[in-house]
Amino acid sequence: MHELVVTPLGERRLVLRQGSSKALQLPKARFEELRTSGSSAVPQWLADAVQARWGMDVTGRPVDDVLLLREAGPYAFSRATWELNLGCDYDCVMCYLGEKRFEGLDMDGKRKLLAVMRDAGVIWLQMTGGEPLIDPDFPKAYRIAYELGMQLEILSNGSRLHKSHILNLLRTYPPTKLTLSVYGATAETYDAVTRNRGAFHRFSRGLRMAIDAGLTLDLSLIIVRGNAHEADDMRAWASSLGLPFREYANISPTIHGGAETLPSQSPEYLTNRAPFTGCPAGVTFFHADPFGRASICKVGRDPNIDLIAEGVEGLVRLGGIAESLMLRTGGCSGCKLSGTCRVCRPMAKVFQEAKAPLENYCQHGSR
Repeated sequence: MHELVVTPLGERRLVLRQGSSKALQLPKARFEELRTSGSSAVPQWLADAVQARWGMDVTGRPVDDVLLLREAGPYAFSRATWELNLGCDYDCVMCYLGEKRFEGLDMDGKRKLLAVMRDAGVIWLQMTGGEPLIDPDFPKAYRIAYELGMQLEILSNGSRLHKSHILNLLRTYPPTKLTLSVYGATAETYDAVTRNRGAFHRFSRGLRMAIDAGLTLDLSLIIVRGNAHEADDMRAWASSLGLPFREYANISPTIHGGAETLPSQSPEYLTNRAPFTGCPAGVTFFHADPFGRASICKVGRDPNIDLIAEGVEGLVRLGGIAESLMLRTGGCSGCKLSGTCRVCRPMAKVFQEAKAPLENYCQHGSR
C-alpha cells in the first residue's frame, strides 16, 4: 500500500503522510513530474524532502509503490464529515441525536459513498456517529477510506478502543487524530452521565491502550449538570496524560427538534461563542448522514442531496442550499443586532423549532 498521498488542493499541490498533520507543498511542475513517473524511482529531490519532513527513507523506491496520486475534484470540497450510523452504546441525556437509531447504508452503499467522496476531492474526512466504532462495517469502511488516500479523524466515545481488532487497525493505519469524549473523572459520575454501567472502566482502559499505541489523541471534555462538580478533575486528568483538550458545555436540541436535552446544561459553564461571520459549510465542506445524504453540516440537514443516487454531480447544488440556509429569516428576521449574533442561522432554527427559551441561543434575549 502507498505510504504518501500527493493531491491537489485548489492551486496548491500537497504531499501528505496519513496519520500525520505535516505536509509538503510542491510546485506544479514537480507535481506533473510525479504524475508521469510511473514505476521509475522516487526523484532524489522528493526523497530528500520526505526524509527531512518525516524521517522516511524512500530513496530508490518506485514512485507507484510509494505514492498515491489523487486527482482534483470538480468543485472546491476538500473536507467532509460522515456519520456511519446514529446508534450508540451510551444513552447520554444531553445527546443531540435523540432517538439514536442504528440504521443506514450497507457495506456496498458505504463503499459507493466513499468513492463519491474521493471523486469529489475530499482529502480530510471525519468519521463519526453515533458511535462509529460499534458499527460492524467500521473496520472495512475505515480501511477503504484510508486506501483512497483520505486523512482520517475519528470522533468516538472510546468504549471500543480496548478491543484488539480496533486498536490493531488504528495502529496499522493511523488516523490523523482520534478525538475522544470524556464524561467524568470517576466511575460513579461517568457511568451515571452515560447511563452505561462499566463505561468508565472500558473508556479508561482503551484510553491508556491508545496512548501506549502512539495514536494522536485529543480529548473533548463534555461538561453538564451531572459532572460539573468534576470539571477540575477532568481537566487535571487530561493534563496528567499530556493530551490536548477542549471543553464543551453548550448543549443543543436534538436533530429531531426536541428540547429534552437542554435541562442537562450546567449554567455556570455555558460560554459565549464568537460572533458568527460565516463558515465553509456547503462551500468547501459537507456532511453525510448514515444514508449518504449530503447536507451543509450536521445542523443544517435539510435540504440534502442523495449522493448514492446522484453521485458527485449532486454536490453542485450545495452552495445554493448553504446560501439559503444562512439567511437570517424566520424568528431572526428584523433583528437589528444580527451583525453580532453568535449563532449561525441553521442552529438558531433548531432552537426555535424546539421552542427553546431565547436565552439558550440568543445573547440578545434579555435586552
